[in-house]
Amino acid sequence: MPTEVTMPQMSDTMTEGTIVKWRKKEGDKVAANEVLAEIETDKAVMETESFDAGTVAALLIPEGGKAPVGGVIAVLATGKENPAEVKKKYAGGASAPSTAPTAAPAKATSASAAETRKLSASASEGKPAARERNGGAVATLEAASRSEIHEPDSVGHGATRTPPTAVPPVPHGDGNGHSRVFATPLARRIAAEKGIDLHQLKGSGPGGRIVQKDVIELQAAPAPTAAADRSSAPRGATPGPIPAGETQVMPMTKMRAAIAAALQRSKQQIPHFYETIDVDVESISALRARLNEQLKSQNVKLSLADFINKAICAALLRHPALNSTFDGTNITRHADVHLGIAVAVPDGLIVPVLKHADKLGLRDLRERSAGVIDRARAGKQKQDEVNGGTFTVSSLGTFGVREFSAIINPPQVAILAVGAAEKRAVVRDDQIVARTMMTVTLSADHRIVDGATAADFLRTLKSFLEEPGMMLV
Repeated sequence: MPTEVTMPQMSDTMTEGTIVKWRKKEGDKVAANEVLAEIETDKAVMETESFDAGTVAALLIPEGGKAPVGGVIAVLATGKENPAEVKKKYAGGASAPSTAPTAAPAKATSASAAETRKLSASASEGKPAARERNGGAVATLEAASRSEIHEPDSVGHGATRTPPTAVPPVPHGDGNGHSRVFATPLARRIAAEKGIDLHQLKGSGPGGRIVQKDVIELQAAPAPTAAADRSSAPRGATPGPIPAGETQVMPMTKMRAAIAAALQRSKQQIPHFYETIDVDVESISALRARLNEQLKSQNVKLSLADFINKAICAALLRHPALNSTFDGTNITRHADVHLGIAVAVPDGLIVPVLKHADKLGLRDLRERSAGVIDRARAGKQKQDEVNGGTFTVSSLGTFGVREFSAIINPPQVAILAVGAAEKRAVVRDDQIVARTMMTVTLSADHRIVDGATAADFLRTLKSFLEEPGMMLV
């Protein structure tokens, strides 16, 4: 019996995915747990595996096409059936996906060979196909509210997603001597969002086609010409200086719109309260310098953030009320700390999750956190790095920010905002001295956490940071 491969839900906010690349083509054998495709979610590009072994009978969504979570994207012939017959059956619409994808799947539509070719050509040009199913995806599960460091779902519970706007096609000629550019739909969309001229890229895909990687690896888009219309800017483009007397309209990107919706939900639905303390990190800074000297031969360089993350984990183990999640009915306290680390990306903020962070030593924290942060910035997070956080830390110290308050990242019940470590004049033994100080602010959900509970957590955290040996007791 044929096996349908459906779009997996690879993050808790994912409602649809984009096929970036098929690792297998029709007619190829695939083993169980073998990578079948690369899928772009709302947070990263991740690999998806086949649960069954068989022969790829039909790829129903083209590269660059989208499908909702649960929508059928491919079919495997896993028994004695003929793959060609299976493909014909699905192409004929005998067993259509239960939820229609948002992009026209050229290989999934039933039509004559001529109509199929027409649909394929239309999709390659970025034009809506004549037989495209416009129903969109219907959210079947309410996505958890996200904070400013997560990209949430952009549809409400039970709402119907509006089909995405098609990426404008690149014409055969633009009147300036430019020839037609061959690029995948996903590469075109990213280029449009980043304001990148595809004519300046050299494609690394089959036949010189421009693919997603080529657009991402481009370091900078060309500067606009003097004749450019500054009344609007490409979606996602970084604006430059605006000439006096002019304005610039920046359409919101999908990520920015999702962040805006998440911020509003979190602030409206969660009764935040805030507690702030100053921490003397002079001793831990000296310890860091000594350890780095000893680790120099091993090419390991600990950061202050590693010590902060270690102290946070140790403090959470003593105060599990802060290492909790709340689903609106039940409070779940977690024995393990899955630490979310806020990471700035060009068009917003995301939070990769460092699983079992409380089990890691300083060196492992450095290596593991560097890995998840690098993958997050490259949009290559692993599936287990985008879900399941129990507490989040957000730092703006590298920007010189002394103090700030962060917004809680549901279903978590607290988030810690870490400011810059800097020399300040403080009183020690009735003397004014210079010490390295740092301000941290805890934001907590007052439905779950009381003020005294939050204060106890901060007092424990402060003791660990000012006397690191206390973490060993």
